[in-house]
Formats: sequence, C-alpha cells, structure tokens
Amino acid sequence: MSKVKYYYDPDTLSYRKIEPKKSKRYRNLFFFLLGSALFGFLGLIILLNTSWVNTPKELSLDREVRNYELQFEILSKKMEQMEQVLANIEERDNNIYRLYFEANPIPEEQRRAGFGGVNRYKSLEGFNNSEIIINATQQLDIIQKQMVIQSKSLDEIAKLAEEKEKLLAAIPAIQPVRNEDLTRMASGYGWRSDPFTKARKMHRGMDFTAPRGTPIYATGDGVVVRADNRSSGYGKHIRIDHGYGYMSLYAHLSKYNVTKKQKVKRGDLIGFIGNTGRSQAPHLHYEVFKDKERINPINFYYGSLTAEEFENMLKFATQENQSLD
Repeated sequence: MSKVKYYYDPDTLSYRKIEPKKSKRYRNLFFFLLGSALFGFLGLIILLNTSWVNTPKELSLDREVRNYELQFEILSKKMEQMEQVLANIEERDNNIYRLYFEANPIPEEQRRAGFGGVNRYKSLEGFNNSEIIINATQQLDIIQKQMVIQSKSLDEIAKLAEEKEKLLAAIPAIQPVRNEDLTRMASGYGWRSDPFTKARKMHRGMDFTAPRGTPIYATGDGVVVRADNRSSGYGKHIRIDHGYGYMSLYAHLSKYNVTKKQKVKRGDLIGFIGNTGRSQAPHLHYEVFKDKERINPINFYYGSLTAEEFENMLKFATQENQSLD
C-alpha cells in the first residue's frame, strides 16, 4: 500500500494531503500494465523453450526421436558403403567376368532403373521426419534391386563357368598317340598324293605312323557314337561326339577298347593302331569335325605338345608328301 504524502500550507498553517494528478495516475497505470505484459510474454517464451517444463514422457519421446535420427544417419552411411562395394562388384562383373566368358555386359540403365508407377512411399508421408524416412527407404529399395540383378548375373556367370569348363574338357586338345610311341608323323592335313592312285587328293586328317597295337587315346571328353568298320575306307574306326559341335574320328584300328554310347574322358585308352580298311601301312588316321565340317587337327594340340614339339609337327604336317590312306 502506497504511503500518503502531505505538505505544509502556510496560509492555513496546517498540513494538507498531496493529491496525485489524474494524468500521472493514468500514466503509472499504463506503465504497470505494459510491464506486466512484457514480463508475461518473456515468461511464456522461456517456458516454451526450456526443457524443465516438459513432462518426463515428453522428454523420453524427445530423446527417442533424436536417437532415431542418429540411427537413420548411421544407416545412411552404411548404405553408402554398400553402394560403393556393389559398384565395385558390378564393374568387375561387366569388365572381367562377363568379358572372360564372352557374355554381354548388363546395361547401366538396367542396373540403375528406378521404380515407376504409383507412389510407393505415400504411407510414409505426413510425419515430422518423413523426408528422412522416405530417403532411407528409397535408397534401401534401390540397393536391394541392384543386389537382385547382380545375384542373377553371378548365377549366370557360374553357369557360364561350368559350361566353359565342360567346353575346355570337350575340345579335342591332345595328340591321340604319344610322341614316344610314334615312328613318325607321316602326313598332315591338305593336298597329298594318294598312295593307291598316285593322284593329288585332299587329305582331311593326319596320319600317325606307329607299330601295330600302339595305344590310341581320346583327345577330349565325349561319348562314343560309333565303334565299327561300316564306313568305306576307314576300316575299324571310332567316332567320339564331344558336344559343342566337335567330333573326332580314329581310323584303321586293329581293335577297340570302347563300345558305342560309352562316355570317355580326355586321355582314356580307346583303341589300338592297326592297318584295316584302305591303309598302306599300320598307322592312325585322325580327323576333327566342327559343326560337321572337317578342320585341321593340328590346331588342337595345345594340351599335349611343347612349343618345340608343335613346331616340329607343323614342319612335317605341311610337307606335301604321300598319305598312307
């Protein structure tokens, strides 16, 4: 309560009460109300921006939200690392694996294709952190799709590798008679003098001279499709189907060591050198077919000859001499 003030009046020789002016009273009231409003506004701001007014539940939820934001940030960094690793695998897949196995690279637009159609992330909209959640989900979906594509590609590469291994095993890649068993390489592929008619004739195989009974070996994996003497001029002969369009023929044998429909591996003993059919002396007449066309067998001896041995064979094989059949 404010104090009452008095002043001395010399005219009346008495003390009189000081009455404040109305304008001053209104001014004081205005400043009081203004000060109260300012203090109230500042108090409200302080209350809204200080954690001590939040309830324990609100504080817990706030900590949980900050934790989720941190987890999303960590997840985003991990996904970026995954994308780098996946990009490295994709590069090796296109530039090494698929190139080696003669397969077409997967187009970049196929690997990076997005998701068309309706909005896949509509259910994630409308939340405080929708943008973070949608971005992380979208990034994860893209990685998942790229991994599916890469997984299918690696499955294809594995199948191609298996086929490549089978192909390499099937190609007739060794000499059918061992060098130590050979008397000589009598005649090669090309134009030769016929031993019976003396006319110049195309010789579509190679003649290996060796004593009767010398072992003959399969030059590649395959299945015996013929082991008989019912082909003109060849006498007792064997034909092996290697698959992939390859077939090998072994003629003028003395006897067989395999039967029709038997599976053989490269290096298996299949028969013995003889002098049956249209033959001038004991030898093996050897032919290679690719897609039913006879080709020069000398191009397939990389699996059993050294560079020097191959050079010597090439020298004798290119001489236009007389064949033995």
